[in-house]
Amino acid sequence: MTPTFPDITITTERLVLGPFEEAHVPELIDMMNDELTAAWTSAPAPYTLRDARQWVGLLAPAERTEGRGVVFAVTEHLTQRLVGTVHLRRTDWRIRSAEAAYVVAPWARGEGYAGESVLAAAQWLFRDQKFERLEIRTDAANTAAQQVVLKLGCVSEGVLRNASIVRSRTAGGGWTEIRGDLIVWSLLPEDLEETPRGH
Repeated sequence: MTPTFPDITITTERLVLGPFEEAHVPELIDMMNDELTAAWTSAPAPYTLRDARQWVGLLAPAERTEGRGVVFAVTEHLTQRLVGTVHLRRTDWRIRSAEAAYVVAPWARGEGYAGESVLAAAQWLFRDQKFERLEIRTDAANTAAQQVVLKLGCVSEGVLRNASIVRSRTAGGGWTEIRGDLIVWSLLPEDLEETPRGH
């Protein structure tokens, strides 16, 4: 039987990390159609109602049920508004390792939500699921993503040259794809014990 993550909800002081629901679809569409989100992710651009419904109803749940990872919708405690997502993927159950990817909605940037939600997911992964490694890959040009991993206490392990494809706007308003480098970061359980609790 394939190991899977439990269907759970994680709470922090300000945020709730839980499964995507149909009610999240309109905000998910807005979040994924943001210019920065479209540039730094491989999600479809433009991101349609069909894309959102397929993600919420089929693709995200399949990550967990098929043992590949788990997808969290990140919402605010107070407003229940969708403010981002954390995706634990490329799970290796033998070596107890996963990769984290995250998106923060444009209306929630600058609040420290990326660090808070990824930290909560990492703590759960290490403490409750007994994992030994969390990997994060950031495009070498994505300085905002790098600031998040540095605040978390991640360790840079090196550069994967020419391993990234990001989107850039063309003069005509469309998208073009350009190659870049990926920085590989890791977080181990002992790294979190040394991480200051400020966000």
